[in-house]
Amino acid sequence: MQPMIHPLVFALLFFAGMLGLLEVGHRIAMSRGADSEPGTIETALFALFGLLIAFTFSGAATRFQEKRTLVAEEANTIQTAYRYIDVVAPEAQAKLRDEFREYVDSRLEIYHRLPDLKAAAPAIARMKQLQKEMWAAAIAATRLPSDDPAAARMLLPAIDSMNRVSMNRTMALQNHPPGVVYGLLFVLGLLCALLAGFRLAGRGKRSWLHIVSFALITASVVYISLDMEYPRIGFIRLDKADQMLRDVRANMD
Repeated sequence: MQPMIHPLVFALLFFAGMLGLLEVGHRIAMSRGADSEPGTIETALFALFGLLIAFTFSGAATRFQEKRTLVAEEANTIQTAYRYIDVVAPEAQAKLRDEFREYVDSRLEIYHRLPDLKAAAPAIARMKQLQKEMWAAAIAATRLPSDDPAAARMLLPAIDSMNRVSMNRTMALQNHPPGVVYGLLFVLGLLCALLAGFRLAGRGKRSWLHIVSFALITASVVYISLDMEYPRIGFIRLDKADQMLRDVRANMD
C-alpha cells in the first residue's frame, strides 16, 4: 500500500544516477575509443529496458483505472443498500440509517488517512465493527413485520455486496508489482545510461541536449508510473473519485 521509497525521491535518484552514468560512459569511451555503432547485446538491453518501462506504465495505468472504477462501484452499492432501508420495518430504520452514516464516515476517514496505516487503523477497526453491526441489524430488521417482507429481505444481499466491494477496494490498494521489479528497472536504466554515454562519445563533443533529455524523459515516465501505482501519496490522486462517496454521504443527511 505504501512504497518503500517515495516515487518523487525514486525518480530524482534515477535521474541523477542516469546523468552520472552517462558521464561515466562518455569518459570510458573517450579514454578507450568507442565504436559509434551499437552492438547486438546493447540493442537487446535497450529493447528490454523499453519493454520493462512500457509494461510498468501500462500496468500502473490499468490498476489506477481499476481503483477509480471501484470507488464508483462502492458508492453505488452503498447508495443502493441505503435505499433498501425504506422497505424494512419502520422501527428498525433509524438505527440502520445511523449505522450506514457512521460506516460511510469511517470509509472516508480511512481514505483520508491512507497510506498511513497506523493513522487509519482506528477507522479500519471501526469499519469492521460496523459491518458486523449492520449485518446483525439487517437480519433483525427483516424478521420484523413489514408491508413488503420480500422487499425487506433485499437489504441483506445489498449489504453483502457493499462489504464485498469494500474488500475489493482494500485488495486493489495492496495490489502492486513486487519491489524487485522497480529495483530491476532502476538497475537496468542505469546500465542503459552507461551504454548510451559510451556510444554518444563516438560523436566527440558532448550533446547535453541529448543527455539531459534522455535522463529527464526516462525518469519522468518512471515517476508517473509510480505515482499512478500509489495514488494516495503523489500528484496523481483519487481525491476526485472519492467525491462520489462524499456525495452519497451528503445525501444521507
